[in-house]
Amino acid sequence: MRCCVCLFQQSLQCSPSKMAAGESNSRSSCLNLSNSGPLGNAPPSNSAHSSPASNGGSMGAVGGINRSAGNSNPQSGPENGGGAETAVRSTPSAQNPSRQSVGQSGATSGAASNMTATSSSSSSSSASTASADASAAVPSLPSSPASVLVYREPVYNWQATKSTVKERFAFLFNNEVLSDVHFLVGKGMGVQRIPAHRFLYSDEVQIGPETVMTTLYTAKKYAVPALEAHCVEFLKKNLRADNAFMLLTQARLFDEPQLASLCLENIDKNTADALAAEGFTDIDLDTLVAVLERDTLGVREVRLFGAAVRWADAEAQRQQLQPTPENKRRVLGKALSLIRFPLMTIEEFAAGPAQSGILTDREVVSLFLHFTVNPKPHVEFIDRPRCCLRGKECSITRFSQVESRWGYSGTSDRIRFSVNRRIFVVGFGLYGSIHGPTDYQVNIQIIHTDSNTVLGQNDTGFSCDGTASTFRVMFKEPVEILPSVNYIACATLKGPDSHYGTKGMRKVTHEAPATGTKTCFTFCYAAGNNNGTSVEDGQIPEVIFYT
Repeated sequence: MRCCVCLFQQSLQCSPSKMAAGESNSRSSCLNLSNSGPLGNAPPSNSAHSSPASNGGSMGAVGGINRSAGNSNPQSGPENGGGAETAVRSTPSAQNPSRQSVGQSGATSGAASNMTATSSSSSSSSASTASADASAAVPSLPSSPASVLVYREPVYNWQATKSTVKERFAFLFNNEVLSDVHFLVGKGMGVQRIPAHRFLYSDEVQIGPETVMTTLYTAKKYAVPALEAHCVEFLKKNLRADNAFMLLTQARLFDEPQLASLCLENIDKNTADALAAEGFTDIDLDTLVAVLERDTLGVREVRLFGAAVRWADAEAQRQQLQPTPENKRRVLGKALSLIRFPLMTIEEFAAGPAQSGILTDREVVSLFLHFTVNPKPHVEFIDRPRCCLRGKECSITRFSQVESRWGYSGTSDRIRFSVNRRIFVVGFGLYGSIHGPTDYQVNIQIIHTDSNTVLGQNDTGFSCDGTASTFRVMFKEPVEILPSVNYIACATLKGPDSHYGTKGMRKVTHEAPATGTKTCFTFCYAAGNNNGTSVEDGQIPEVIFYT
């Protein structure tokens, strides 16, 4: 890779000061640096046949003829005996180094680098005339192709007009000067030839949605951390639910863990919108698996299944497979086992996954049994609820003592409660059997007291070990609890007599260790059938929540 320092060193070798010193070797290497055009380091002049004044006593173009014999004025034209030198300069040395004669002076090469030759009949006659006028001073000059001398006014000694390196780099951008590579952009008649240099012009970055990923790729490839940081920062600022999956795929590809983490957080908070975005079906299988493994997705499982089926349709097409149920299962691979079918309601499962053909008959029967019979059979799919909440799980216990023998006859244990701040309840802790290890079937609910609306529920089971500990029973989704609103916690157990709590507290406060934030629960008696549970005694000793 060519660095900018090397380029500037080469260009300095072509400067007028070094030409004056007669460093012909430096000038030759500089002229051959690029085939794209002249370097433009000759001194300014209003004459089309000018040469550096300091070279007035140098040798002529051919055969070592002394210029002072035929041209005492280095600024003179053909009429003053300078025709030989003019004829040599009409051929750009940078483009035709093979046509330069062995004795060509540094001044001639320097002037040639400031001109561009193009073929035309008029230039041919001018070159012939110049050669004829110079015959007295230089015998038999070698023939050269017809050419026209063209100045590039802004190019000569361009570095002297720039006060900073930044300005010099900016001048080189999209410029033929010192260009060592060209890009052909477009097709057919619309192709454009764009000059470039193999170094960065400046640290000013202009990034847009259409260029950010290719720029990030380039920054990674050529190890430019500052440019990489600019790209990542741009992506962070423009991260939305509708592009989160696309950016997640790119972040994993380019090994950007911080960006990947932000994408996953966005997907957690906006799961439904992210799944509905067009870019979701374009992700790779590993990215799909990484998302489905998360416990923090905020969407019902039946919608996750629907999104996975959409992705499988697209992936089958990418693999040139027919979108049959068998092929969908094949392309989903491990991702299918990460769908938590047991968290669906029996209605959701029957209307969707059971009829999709993606699950085997054995899997469908096993899941239906899980939904309908007790004790529930083992299933091959995860039944752990997802929690779309961040932070640390909290819990409060409302009893200070545990006693034995609390019976069940089909009546629900109920207790009314309210809180002082917004929280999300994710489950209850319940007491288990006094007769040793036992399985219980249980239905848990949270009911809005005023409207009698069931806000969350789960029909599940739990196993206890015969101790007086509490055993976790979780909701399928977090239940939002608003401050100063009355709710009823309800649990209907089926099983043998259990432990129960006593010496209950009407108010229980939880204080977050890190922040000191206090969440205050107030418990009250729930009117109606409650199986004897009250503020002082009963079941539902523990509430599990997030703030």
